[in-house]
Amino acid sequence: MFSASPRTWQSPKIDPGYASRFRDQVKEQNIGPIYFHSPYLINLASQELTGDKSERFLIDELSAAAKIGARGSIVHLGSFKKAGGEEKKNQYDLMISRIKNILAKTPEETHLIIENSATRKIGQTIEEIAEIVKDVSDPRLKICLDTCHLHAAGYNINDKKSFNDFFDKFDKLIPLTRLELIHANDSRDEFGSLRDRHENIGDGKLGRNVFKNLFNDARTSRLPFIAEVPGIDGLGSDAENIGRLEKIALNAELDNY
Repeated sequence: MFSASPRTWQSPKIDPGYASRFRDQVKEQNIGPIYFHSPYLINLASQELTGDKSERFLIDELSAAAKIGARGSIVHLGSFKKAGGEEKKNQYDLMISRIKNILAKTPEETHLIIENSATRKIGQTIEEIAEIVKDVSDPRLKICLDTCHLHAAGYNINDKKSFNDFFDKFDKLIPLTRLELIHANDSRDEFGSLRDRHENIGDGKLGRNVFKNLFNDARTSRLPFIAEVPGIDGLGSDAENIGRLEKIALNAELDNY
């Protein structure tokens, strides 16, 4: 969920009474784990004001996460602007410094969670994510894998061999102990399109085996799964999409798949 509007820099403001009521409801409804998703404006590599605002916002958001018992914030790191060579290195080093500062200034029980990118932005490749994890060197830096983004970026996890190859590589480079959760989304676009357009489960181009593999493999089945889909009525994630995922997990027939 968003801690504030995802299209503004307004920091989350959570009073103690609200935080207490939220925690009570989460416990009563047996919901969890809870995560924030950072605003779309974030760019931790920016050398302009956007970079400083991104850092300040994430410090505030992780502090808010601790108040309500959320595990942390899922973030798209941003992009390197018109940069190559030494200039790109400068932006990269600035991003690493900001991530370290965010983690140093926020509660120990929270996590900053990098989401893989579908497009030519930071985090498109597993190698780049691994480099960031290595250079930050903090156990509170975690990873979220989005199935639509993997598909768009050219990572095939549809057949069992490709699935195993991908997660063997992930474990070698990152490793798997850093993997915090899965964003379970179908895609409107073809494999390797570099386009980030989510689709309802079963209505897109992924194929059910992507989700079946994730649910049936011990390395990933234990993880939280969150759907970020348009929804059958265009109103976002809904019971129908969750039901479709449950059917795949149970190896049941999926209507119209």
